[in-house]
Amino acid sequence: MQTARVIQVRIRQLHGWDVELPEALELQRRLSRRVMIRPFEKTPRLVAGVEAAYEIRGDRLWAAAVVFDLKEDRIIEELTVRDCVKTAYRPGLLAFREGPALLEVCRRIRSDPEVLIFDGHGLLHPRRLGMASHMGLFLEKPTVGCAKSALYREVEAPGKEFGERTAIMENGAVLGYALRTRSGVKPVYVSPGHLMDADSAVRVILQCVRGMRLPEPLRRAHHRAGAQRGADTADAPCAPGSNDSSRRTGN
Repeated sequence: MQTARVIQVRIRQLHGWDVELPEALELQRRLSRRVMIRPFEKTPRLVAGVEAAYEIRGDRLWAAAVVFDLKEDRIIEELTVRDCVKTAYRPGLLAFREGPALLEVCRRIRSDPEVLIFDGHGLLHPRRLGMASHMGLFLEKPTVGCAKSALYREVEAPGKEFGERTAIMENGAVLGYALRTRSGVKPVYVSPGHLMDADSAVRVILQCVRGMRLPEPLRRAHHRAGAQRGADTADAPCAPGSNDSSRRTGN
């Protein structure tokens, strides 16, 4: 009997995370020059959603990754890790708060997602290195940012019907789109992360939508992280990489 091949997501070690504000800003500026914006021609089948949930009062966070099979409309794999919150939230620097936990949960993925969608921005960022772009450089995989709100500028709302969009531009370049993923509900803000361009990012998100505002892999990751947060006991230790909760269904 042939054994299924186990795939592990590789992660580059680009820098450490314990940095002061000036170094963090400089890292973003420097790494942004390594982001590759280009068309993504494939029609992906396996797409991962990655998101974090926080303890309401405390110092813990839960990072979840859900790999979704778009062809069969089912979850292939879902994983959660618990980590400690080590830095305060600073606008535009979310990767330095959530990045270690998000990369750890991605490292534990055993399937081979063709695209990863992050709850946050990619190119649509004041230093062109939002969460999706930052994580994409570590993962060396195509990534998309799908955020629930605009980060640093007002954006004209798109039309009210599914699929309508408004380009978000700067100096003649499209950084992303405000995209209507469900008629009559608030848009999401989609931008390319790495190895992706803005139009390809929108196409991937629309392929992942299943009647809700959020694309299905990211929606499932959102619920997975929240469910694990609720299931953990209040006195569970805050230890990096702890609480490896995972479920895999088939190949």
